[in-house]
Amino acid sequence: MADVLVQEKELRAIVEERLTEAGLNIPHAKMVADVLVHADLRGVRSHGVIRTEHYVTRLKGGTLNTNPTFTVKEVRSGAAVLNADAGMGHVACYEAMDKAIEMSEKSGIAMVGVENGSHCGALSYFVLQAVAKDKIGIAVTQTDKCVAPFGGAKAFFGTNPIAFGFPGDKHPPVVLDMATSNVALGKILHAKEQGTSIPADWGIDGEGKPTTDPHKVEALAPFGGHKGYGLALVIDVLTGVLMNAKYGPHIHAMYGDYDKPRELASLMIAIDPATFSSTERFKAQMDAMVDDLHAQPASPGFEQVYAPGELELMREKANRIDGVPVVDTIYNWLRTGA
Repeated sequence: MADVLVQEKELRAIVEERLTEAGLNIPHAKMVADVLVHADLRGVRSHGVIRTEHYVTRLKGGTLNTNPTFTVKEVRSGAAVLNADAGMGHVACYEAMDKAIEMSEKSGIAMVGVENGSHCGALSYFVLQAVAKDKIGIAVTQTDKCVAPFGGAKAFFGTNPIAFGFPGDKHPPVVLDMATSNVALGKILHAKEQGTSIPADWGIDGEGKPTTDPHKVEALAPFGGHKGYGLALVIDVLTGVLMNAKYGPHIHAMYGDYDKPRELASLMIAIDPATFSSTERFKAQMDAMVDDLHAQPASPGFEQVYAPGELELMREKANRIDGVPVVDTIYNWLRTGA
């Protein structure tokens, strides 16, 4: 297997085609394709077009709603719940963040929980949605069990990612998007596709021992040991427990329970910086922080200190010109559907 370079316009079009063939309505197919290509452009290939075939399987099987009806209920000032009706999580989280941004104009901070949702892709997409409106964006979501708790030999929590986005002025936004596992599960899947080994601290085998073979990984390791484990728990509380949904080992498996909807919970938060300071002052301070970071001396082997999200943006700019790397087997499936 090898990578092929695909222009983003073509990549977006063939993803849309596969999704609409599976029955997904056109507006939602366009949104999902945009989120997936966004991830691949930024080099986050674990959450890119590699996921399309899985979505097609669930759409055809009926556990992803091809034409859902979202309902939004404001439960308090600055708080609302969006029922995703088992639709695509990408669209549900976009709508939820859009509502949070709107409400934050009045309440200063607003949060919208998503219930009855599904896998939503890279969270950076949604925090950048808030940044585009000069808001701070925070997004958290849950996944099915694939990460061993600190000291454990079996999976319990999901990768349970969290993302933050902060607007700047002269500098690009600062974006932190990370899983609470040492790596995202998609990176294991990508290693399987490419037939490559993985670092020993990515996952453990059936005996709870570290492994470099992606095919033997039975559970991922939490990042930072007990710290990542604790944060994974907190995110499942803010999503599954808070939204009266499932958590940890009780969540339906993404790659397994194909006869059941995912029923995932997510939380989108928007903060208006003007609540505490003027938006202009906040953005200027963010620029000053990035300038200070850039001015720090670099360690041996590093050319400079970068702010979170800068390397991904550099990769995005290069991929827009050169083409997006896609594993050839994935590209061939996207082109033909077979």
